[in-house]
Amino acid sequence: MRGVRLVVAAVCLWTLSGAARAEMSGGVVKIGVLNDQSSLFADATGQGSVIAAQLAIDDFRASHPSIKVELLVADHQNKADVGSSIARRWKDVDGIDAIVDVPNSAVALALNELLRGSNVAYLPSSAATTDLTGAACSPNTVQWVFDTYALANSTGRAVTRAGGSSWYFVTTNFAFGASLESEASRVIAANGGKVLGSVKHPLNTSDFSSYLLSAQTSGAKIIGLANVGGDTVNALKQAAEFGIGGKDQQVAALLIFINDVHSLGLSAAQGLLLTTAFYWDLNDQTRAWSRRFFDKSGKMPNMNHAGVYSTVRSYLAAVAAKNSDNGLEAVAELKRMEIQDPLFANAKVRPDGRVIHDMYLAKVKTPAQSKRPWDYYEILATTPAAEAFKPLEEGNCKLISQ
Repeated sequence: MRGVRLVVAAVCLWTLSGAARAEMSGGVVKIGVLNDQSSLFADATGQGSVIAAQLAIDDFRASHPSIKVELLVADHQNKADVGSSIARRWKDVDGIDAIVDVPNSAVALALNELLRGSNVAYLPSSAATTDLTGAACSPNTVQWVFDTYALANSTGRAVTRAGGSSWYFVTTNFAFGASLESEASRVIAANGGKVLGSVKHPLNTSDFSSYLLSAQTSGAKIIGLANVGGDTVNALKQAAEFGIGGKDQQVAALLIFINDVHSLGLSAAQGLLLTTAFYWDLNDQTRAWSRRFFDKSGKMPNMNHAGVYSTVRSYLAAVAAKNSDNGLEAVAELKRMEIQDPLFANAKVRPDGRVIHDMYLAKVKTPAQSKRPWDYYEILATTPAAEAFKPLEEGNCKLISQ
């Protein structure tokens, strides 16, 4: 595969017992982390996801020393054809048992069709599209961290109820941005708010001045950023330069990661409203795991990294429970089992493959409020798991009998 960087890391565990070997294809459980290692989503996933997967495998090894696991890693370059080529080779040649992470909804949906009904457990924990557990749901697909509905629902509902009654959107001009804006607009209207307008910008925009001026002059109380990665960071940097984001007009980012806030600095990001599925400083369990991650990466994990850990940990628990790495059997077991997750509160896998858990509305602290490195968020509100994600009956998943 020309142009595709493929790194394979073998995790050498104890040899399988004879009984277990008969049920594990090839005598080993093979897990592939497929993500962006070099571009727009590299900071949000990248090597951090590889570290998170390795931590999950290490923890599984402590309680299941007889099961051998191998970790494969590849860069999909945010291209559906590249991602599909890697996944096809992993499935047909390398005997992969599970694929995790997969940021970028276009890539995630392409792999969902490629792997549908196969013996590969497809676990796109970092993908945002709701179609993965909606119209395109598959019996071997599980989506862990967030989706556009949950992000928009948590942010739009909490901010509107807190007084942010009028909104103006600065939206990236591709399907992800349109979905975020549409979902948020629905929630805002349902909670008594009003959307005054929106402006679209191309992916990887460097100059946001005209878009931010339109938002500022709209008079909206909330400027909603329906974009991601470098676009969100650039928009926030320029908003701070223009003095946008004060008491009368706040900025809400519908998708932003703690590493983005870190690169911005608190002076530029202070006061920003956002939704997250995970925060490293939430409780003793999240702090303990995050320090382990920090020791290996030099930075605190974001929600995608936590999601890869939780996905791999739970998948391996299902494999051990079934004594089989068959993807369909493992996913069916995930839907039956009680999820023991130290990082995501009240986690449960629904019949459509959507993992529901609590979501959090956060506000970025001021430099004076932050007491130590990575002390960035003030948690303002919790959206319970049962309310955070699109209701099962509204998802149009054909796995669910209507």
